[in-house]
Amino acid sequence: MEIIIQAWRVLVVVVVVCNVEVEVEGIRFHKRNNINIPSDPYPNININTSCSSSSSCIFDVTNYGAVGDGFTDDTAAFLQVWKAACAVESATILAPADRSFVVTSSIFSGPCKAGLVFQVDGVLVAPQGPDCWPETDSRKQWLVFYRLDDMTLTGHGSIQGNGQKWWELPCKPHRGPNGSTISGSCDSPVMIRFFMSNNLVVSGLTLQNSPQFHIKFDGCSGVHIEKLFISSPKLSPNTDGIHLENTNNVGIYASVITNGDDCISIGSGCSNVDIQGLTCGPSHGISIGSLGVHNSQACVSNITVRDTIIRESDNGLRIKTWQGGRGCVSGISFENIQMQNVLNVMNIDQYYCMSKECQNQTSAVYVTDVSYINIKGTYDVRSPPMHFACSDTVPCTNIKLAEVELLPEEGELLEDPFCWNAYGTGQALTIPPIDCLREGEPLSVAELSEYACS
Repeated sequence: MEIIIQAWRVLVVVVVVCNVEVEVEGIRFHKRNNINIPSDPYPNININTSCSSSSSCIFDVTNYGAVGDGFTDDTAAFLQVWKAACAVESATILAPADRSFVVTSSIFSGPCKAGLVFQVDGVLVAPQGPDCWPETDSRKQWLVFYRLDDMTLTGHGSIQGNGQKWWELPCKPHRGPNGSTISGSCDSPVMIRFFMSNNLVVSGLTLQNSPQFHIKFDGCSGVHIEKLFISSPKLSPNTDGIHLENTNNVGIYASVITNGDDCISIGSGCSNVDIQGLTCGPSHGISIGSLGVHNSQACVSNITVRDTIIRESDNGLRIKTWQGGRGCVSGISFENIQMQNVLNVMNIDQYYCMSKECQNQTSAVYVTDVSYINIKGTYDVRSPPMHFACSDTVPCTNIKLAEVELLPEEGELLEDPFCWNAYGTGQALTIPPIDCLREGEPLSVAELSEYACS
């Protein structure tokens, strides 16, 4: 009887692990033979639900065929339950605890009824690296939430990106022969992407080991992020924790991020972003940019970072722009930040370049109204803790520093902050002393109005 049952299961189940034993969140699953993963397995079925549109409903993915054994491809069940729940107001999609669900690249598309909740109490797992990624699936993104309004992604579980094999591709920085970087296409999937969506809540989850960015918001408005735990190894390339692009009215609160790139990166088109209670690092710190690449316009405004800890990071608070760009970065406030052994604590770099081949250009993204208030802690002495390198032709203006106390983690105090064409004031005594900022305004300040963003 047991043999007959197992044979029957093979006929109806698709498994995905490429013959690898997996352990996720303490649950161990033994290897099985690999079977090809279907791409976009959206079923053509009729949706039947006992829930009325006026009541709250729970749609358990296991009731739609999800197995949750860490091997079976459960993509079809997730797309099926999404289709059902999307049509019901205040519905909850539940991925229950003590289950591990393998899902391939999927787009969860709206519009849906208001109040949709996607609750992950178990584990969502990506395929095991590039060799197991379905050939017909996009290699640029894994889980995409598109055209949604009033939607929540939450739970007590985790979302696992299985990024290890992606990080070792020879096209990644220093992963090729003899530490080289092989040129050519190097697509790796963003783990979670919200695109063209509004009024979103993301909370409570653990996001681990993304092949690239852990979570990205692009073209969104009204985003509330709270109590996320994001982690990947310190040397995992391009694994930004939270990335914002063309997104406004964002709050990021009480979260912990440790990864191989920026904890939070803020790209062009972002405004009204409030970050509070973040613990960041090891990482590359918190970055605005890079902006203005390929002579593009970039606009970023009203960004606040407060009550935050940055530790063991290659950068602290950074604004980075390419030469030749245009636009403006304005209204940036860093307040009550604790540094613990951080390299490049405060850094404005208008000469950002990822190679040695960048040409000098006169145009630049204008940086103005940047304040650093109550920035304290320790820095790595390999670089001065304050570095303001502004454009020759488009100077930085109205930089304000107050209550800055930075001491070396080891070694002697560095008393040589770097400033180039940077205008501003130290409103109180700083440690180390900052005496390289230019006073007043540049003679060309009237001409800077042409860089303003509407």
